[in-house]
This record gives sequence, structure tokens and C-alpha cells, in this order.
Amino acid sequence: MHKNIHKNILAASVLVAFTLGGCANMTETQKDTAKGAGIGAAGGAVIGAVAGGKKGAVIGAAVGGVAGGVAGNVWSKRMQEQKKQMEEATAGTGVAVTQTPDNRLKLDIPSDISFDVNRADIKPNFRKVLDTFADGLNKNPAANITIIGHTDSSGSDTINNPLSMNRAAAARDYLTTRGVAASRFTIDGRGSREPLVENDTPANKAKNRRVEIFVAEPAPAQQQPAS
Repeated sequence: MHKNIHKNILAASVLVAFTLGGCANMTETQKDTAKGAGIGAAGGAVIGAVAGGKKGAVIGAAVGGVAGGVAGNVWSKRMQEQKKQMEEATAGTGVAVTQTPDNRLKLDIPSDISFDVNRADIKPNFRKVLDTFADGLNKNPAANITIIGHTDSSGSDTINNPLSMNRAAAARDYLTTRGVAASRFTIDGRGSREPLVENDTPANKAKNRRVEIFVAEPAPAQQQPAS
């Protein structure tokens, strides 16, 4: 019996390895979700292997993976309300508002509403979006915010990397003027390293020039007391 359990755990471990191995070609957001899923899958696989043999290991890995991918954040009523608020505020603007697999609210903001080419100054239409966004953030002080700037492949990394970071910083700085604490933000600039599509046409380059904003409400055990 023990020999069979060991075989089942080994089989489940191979399944988990494939889950984590898929991270190579993912964006950072996808990697974070996959890693969480992989860790959850590992625990679920072992429990399933012991309790239910090979079939139990596979089921345990699947269930554990789903739980692991979303366990770090909660999708609360406040998060749902802010999603609805942002959908209404951005209707017709081209801004995509979604719930990610790891329970984060994501705003994908295209360049035509956010920044002019080679500039990090916030455009007037983008300010209106951020004003509404700040209102929702102030109603949910437990949530943290990650802002990531992206460029197309025109120009060198010497230009694109700081430009993408400056755009993320500009969005953060504007939100702080609307009462959102600076300590709640993490920002990053990815330059042209994470394109949505090939940079082979002007239209595709415009899609790759974007700002992504993520809001996450950590599970209660992970929330830090306000200072």
C-alpha cells in the first residue's frame, strides 16, 4: 500500500511540475497566479494521493490548484462594487475592467486615453477615470494597488523602460492627490517586454502602449494594520 501511495504522489508531483513549468512564457501576472495554483496543487495532490490513490491525486491537485491560485486575495462586496463603478465610468472609453483569476480588479487602459506618445503627462480623459477610481479605493482602504506601465517596441530600452515607469508613477501620484495613501501602491515599468500583440502595425503598437492597474484585497490574515 505504501508503495502505491509513493507512486501516486510521484505522479501528482509530475502534474504539478507541468503547472509550474508553464510559467516560462507568461506575463508576471500570469506567473503569480500559476505559482499560487502550483503550490495549492502540490498540497492537494499529496492529500488526494493518500486518500484516494492516483485518481484522488489528480482531483486533489486540481482542487488544490484552484484554491491556491485565489487564496491570497478575497473578492469582497467592496471589490464587486468598485468593478461595477469602474465599468460604468469607463463605458465607451476602451478601458477594459475585469476580475483576474487571482481575485484582483484589473483596469487595462489604452494609450489613446492615458498618455500621448513619448509622454508621461496624464491626459484629461484619463483624469476622469482616475477620479472615479480613487473614490472606490478610498472606500476600500484594505486594498492595495499595483500600477504597471508598458510601451511598444519603438525606440530603445533606454527610452522605453523609464518611460513606462514614469507613466506608472504619474498615475500613482495623481491618485495620491485624490486621497489614496502612497503606501498602498506598488509601481513598475515593463517597457516593451510584455506586448499584448506583435509590434508589427501602428494599431498593434497602440494596443501595447498601455497602463495596467490592479487592485487586490488581501485575505484577512494577510492584511496589515493601518499605521
